[in-house]
Amino acid sequence: MNLEFSGAIWYWRGPSPFHFLTVPEAQSSELKAIVHLVTYGWGMIPVQAQIGGTRFTTALFHKDGLYVLPIKSSVRKAEGVEEGDHVTAYIEVKIQGGESVETANL
Repeated sequence: MNLEFSGAIWYWRGPSPFHFLTVPEAQSSELKAIVHLVTYGWGMIPVQAQIGGTRFTTALFHKDGLYVLPIKSSVRKAEGVEEGDHVTAYIEVKIQGGESVETANL
């Protein structure tokens, strides 16, 4: 499954501060439908993501009814983006074993 979405980067000042991009409701619903095929636990969904020209590996997680994409500091620095900046992200979700969700026998 490949998804593209845009939004503003936001900062969470919790015990482990980090920057995120929220996956919109429509795409979050698609992810909820396949989470049982792709999670490695606690609803985390491993993905290959890209912002601008920078590709990175991370995991989406569920927050407030939607999924969020963590944006690593190395990605923010490489792309020159910070909190409040509007970006487009591309993510690729695969089931465990590396097979694409579209080609998996669901």
